[in-house]
Amino acid sequence: MEMPVNVPIDDPNYDTEWNDILRKHGIIPEKPPSPTTIIEEAIIKARDQAHENRLEDKDLDQLDELEDDEDSEILEQYRKKRMAELSNISRTSVFNQVYPLQKPDYSREVTDASKKSFVLVHLTSSLGTNVESQLLTELWREMARKFGDIKFCEMRGDMCIEGYPDKNTPTILVYRDGDIKRQIVTLRELAGTKTGIRDLQRLLIDAGALEGNDSRLLHAVPSSQSSSFPGRKTMPASNFAEDDDEWA
Repeated sequence: MEMPVNVPIDDPNYDTEWNDILRKHGIIPEKPPSPTTIIEEAIIKARDQAHENRLEDKDLDQLDELEDDEDSEILEQYRKKRMAELSNISRTSVFNQVYPLQKPDYSREVTDASKKSFVLVHLTSSLGTNVESQLLTELWREMARKFGDIKFCEMRGDMCIEGYPDKNTPTILVYRDGDIKRQIVTLRELAGTKTGIRDLQRLLIDAGALEGNDSRLLHAVPSSQSSSFPGRKTMPASNFAEDDDEWA
């Protein structure tokens, strides 16, 4: 009967000639890659990616300022890309104002219109003391002027739904393809009374209404808060303006 042979093994993590022989014959496993090497490779990859994307958020004026630092052919490619983006924005910017809503027109002006473009509805407070609602009304006007390819609408919450609680205002409804894609109830889901244009931009990016590299964006969109906002209960778009008991 053959007796097992005990093969002497150094610390398997050591780089020794003996360990190399044992690894070659499968007696000890291959040494795992060094964490330091993995981290260094990740850093190099991230640095290369950042370099490749260094011009993505530059507008035409910023590209002109880089003429002495960048390859002229690359700059020209990005100039053409920006010009195409601006041309598309100009062609699709057909709204550029806040549209007041009446209940009989809700389906046509919002649900049906969202089949062609994003539609955002601000359900306002019926009270003049609701600071958040007043703030959002001002921001709504600025957003409508800035992003004319998105339709911004406004309507009093209790006129949209009888008995809609004022405590739920302002409410933001994001429509696309005839459905509510995102619903924000009061600004505390954003930044409360400190909500600004950047917060609404981030909301639109998360909803898919804007691309993150849109040249109209105020940069940088803050990343200190979550990139997506918590959801609330959502009713089917076709029933939203008709259901008077859901929010009582």
